[in-house]
Amino acid sequence: MILRNTLAVHRKTQGLTQAQLAEAVSVSRKTINTVENAVFIPSTVLALKLARALEVTVETLFELDED
Repeated sequence: MILRNTLAVHRKTQGLTQAQLAEAVSVSRKTINTVENAVFIPSTVLALKLARALEVTVETLFELDED
């Protein structure tokens, strides 16, 4: 299974930079970058913070792909 995400799409829709989103959820810009590029799988807490900051559900940001 692969965890896919739409974090970058939702971040850009909100008009936020990686740095701005990182500050909003108290992580580094690099963390946002690695989540967006599927290098790092966020913790449940971080996923919830990202969803809250972007005003979407966790399920909107992250999806399991059966591939």
